[in-house]
Amino acid sequence: MAINFVPLDKEKHKDLKVAVSNTFKFAKDTHLAAATIREFAQLAATMPLVFIEDANAKRHHVVAMLGMEQNKNLFLTGDKWQGPHVPMNILRYPFDVRPDGEKLGVYIDENSDLIGEEGEALFTDAGEPTEFLQNRQQFLADLANSEMMTQRFVQQVVDLDLLDPLQIRLTYQSGQQRNVTGMLSINEKKVLELPEEKVTELHKSGFLGAMYAVMMSAGQLNRLVELSNGTDNPIRSMQLSVVKPEEAQAEAPSA
Repeated sequence: MAINFVPLDKEKHKDLKVAVSNTFKFAKDTHLAAATIREFAQLAATMPLVFIEDANAKRHHVVAMLGMEQNKNLFLTGDKWQGPHVPMNILRYPFDVRPDGEKLGVYIDENSDLIGEEGEALFTDAGEPTEFLQNRQQFLADLANSEMMTQRFVQQVVDLDLLDPLQIRLTYQSGQQRNVTGMLSINEKKVLELPEEKVTELHKSGFLGAMYAVMMSAGQLNRLVELSNGTDNPIRSMQLSVVKPEEAQAEAPSA
């Protein structure tokens, strides 16, 4: 069923309940998840973080790679998450925070399988948010704040021209080969060549640590190869390389 996010309304949704569980079946087709700066350090220890460019909007985003192929989340076995950390943009579901007029508002996916007659109520009989909903609202507020800081971080990285395109060459156990492109990461050499005052500025803003978290996360590509062993199309080997923009081709991850 198609996702249908609508503004959360205490009258329209007064009887809604949301199931609370540790399952993530809804994310089985999610191979990329938006990542925010406050979670970079944790996610980088578990999964690769890369930049992608939205050519239409001419904007860059940081995403966590959950798989090597579209619609395949390697961190899910059935509906169980295979790892210690889950991106906030997956944990927030079936809620979202989006512009609502001149402010941000809480939205909910009315078609979500997590919504039904059992679970946590969203509103009290008096129409006030329950403790469960208050906690979710705080989580969404934290997510929104982190996303705004992430946008400033990404803009700084782009303005300083620190990004290089990446290519992953995959060889599967079957002998099939694929090139995966469309990703970018931070060039450490360019970071080391920055003026000392700029490095100090980046350090004080927390952006320098975030840059190194992204760079170090590349090692977690091996984690994706390992997780592929539990699928019907295991990866035998992987080679990561930096490519020139004009050389980038083949399949590109999409958000």
